[in-house]
Amino acid sequence: MALPTAWRGAQSEHMTRTDKEIIIGTRGSELALVQATATQGLLSGKFPDWVISRKIIKTTGDRRTDVSLADVAKAEGTFDKGVFIKELEEALADGSVDIAVHSLKDMPTVIDPRFELAVTLERAPVRDVLLTKQAGGLPALKAGARVGTSSVRRAKQIAFLRPDLVLVDLRGNVPTRIEKLAQGDDYDAILLAEAGLMRLGFIPESPESNEERVSASVPVFCTRLAEDIFFPAAGQGAIGLEIRKGDTRSLELAMAIGHAETWTKVTAEREFLRLLDGGCHTPVGVYSHLSGGQIHLHARVFPETGGQPKIGSATDTDPIKAALKLFQSLK
Repeated sequence: MALPTAWRGAQSEHMTRTDKEIIIGTRGSELALVQATATQGLLSGKFPDWVISRKIIKTTGDRRTDVSLADVAKAEGTFDKGVFIKELEEALADGSVDIAVHSLKDMPTVIDPRFELAVTLERAPVRDVLLTKQAGGLPALKAGARVGTSSVRRAKQIAFLRPDLVLVDLRGNVPTRIEKLAQGDDYDAILLAEAGLMRLGFIPESPESNEERVSASVPVFCTRLAEDIFFPAAGQGAIGLEIRKGDTRSLELAMAIGHAETWTKVTAEREFLRLLDGGCHTPVGVYSHLSGGQIHLHARVFPETGGQPKIGSATDTDPIKAALKLFQSLK
């Protein structure tokens, strides 16, 4: 598949790429590498005569696993989970990579003007998953049970649904977190994203039974939490491709593998978060679905100072208008 040559005038002065060479930037975690490999495969399928390679970038969030994400952000002077994208954006800026692959929920709602979110790939399931040592899910956890998460949103929702449980900070990549639950005594349950567990092969796309095991070799049970019970993060389950602003070459490649329906949903979800002036650390749950040519949005917003959450819902044919209606509907 040939690509127009109009990109040449927009090349960064730092770039030394050949006409048909592009480098994908990614974090080095197992999940990030799976997502980057998927992106690489899609691009290679569309552009078989191109050289598509990957470059692993170690981010602040990957280096600092000794403290909570919120503390890492404060210590580094980085907000909105920029701890997971800062170094990738630096690689974009200096031309060492052309497309940065992100878990979209890790991206701030307002992006540095030097860059742009080009497209999103087709979305995986958006739900959160509760992993427990015993079957029965959330209702089966005893009062005082310790639930591990690094997400303020997940912590707030657990406290809202089960105020008798104890929240404990949890860091590390997905396999490490599962091992901490299965082999240690610090956690009775942990919360993870369904998309990540699926992409890494820990769980199938559809549950095989009500008492689902993570895998035959791991003594951990899995409960997928419905969106209208446990609200997911804006953009959860989606992979976002970030490029340099004005880099038409990378934009054209990215657009060839973008997924329009996912883009519509995450546009509405992220616009709602922007209207709240909330970043990735803000305790906000929001989910969407498309039906009859309209986007339907639902949200649960927790005050950072504590108290009962605000809830809202909205419907519109336009994702930006739907986000505004959702914002206005909060009560």
